[in-house]
Amino acid sequence: MQPKLTIQERLKDLRVERGLTLEQLSAETDISKSALGKYEADDFKDISPFSMVELAKFYGVSTDYLLGLTEQKNHPNTELNALHLGDDAIEVLRTGKFNHRLLSELICHKDFQRFMLDAEIYVDRIADMRVNDMNAVLEAVRQMALMKNGGDENDLHLRTLEVAQIREDEYFGSLIADDLKGILRGIRNEHRPDTMTADETTLVATVQGQLQDAMNFEGSSEEKQVRSFLATFGIDYDKLSKEQFVTLIEILKLSKYMKSPISQRGKARSQMAHGKGKRKRK
Repeated sequence: MQPKLTIQERLKDLRVERGLTLEQLSAETDISKSALGKYEADDFKDISPFSMVELAKFYGVSTDYLLGLTEQKNHPNTELNALHLGDDAIEVLRTGKFNHRLLSELICHKDFQRFMLDAEIYVDRIADMRVNDMNAVLEAVRQMALMKNGGDENDLHLRTLEVAQIREDEYFGSLIADDLKGILRGIRNEHRPDTMTADETTLVATVQGQLQDAMNFEGSSEEKQVRSFLATFGIDYDKLSKEQFVTLIEILKLSKYMKSPISQRGKARSQMAHGKGKRKRK
């Protein structure tokens, strides 16, 4: 995720928020549809001052916001005391070397307030008394049952009464962690199409797939060996050119692990013919 929205992203977000097509925006601003489309393109680098001013007026934002000089779209003149932040918090936000855009999206997430409520309950020990009361009742019942049972704790009922008692720190730690993970997962999914988001298919997964294909190939054991060897380097055996294939054969002839000689393409039926063959059904 980029630390800040680009000019193109800001323009597109503002248009989409208002449910406008490029044609409708063009009619409202007298800026051509083609120019508006270019302004939102990822690779566009320039926008005319006239268009910038017109779009800022139409959207009701400052040109500073469109240019990325400020992140305040709707509250450009909000005073710091209205944010209820202490000096230390302001200093962290002002100088902190972290992704401020991610922080903003985290705060704006629909479940952020629930996360803060759960955190406050934990920090201020608001639920401690009720948790302790419930645990005390369960433990009292367990002790009574234990006396009736002759002190034998290896009993299903006794064990149930014991594990039913809530360990407050573990419970709220898990609850708060689940809240935060849910928020971050939602933000992560929203940014899946971003250009800066890492590809979901990793090199390891690709190589593993190629290796599995090589092992499923219906051919000689020697050819499976070669295909598997190349797959570990991410090389597709079937895409080798004739020259590359000949070079590969010459190299493999030096291997003491190949059980039989490998003939080259074009001669009598080779034990390891180059090209696509049948693969086993998975």
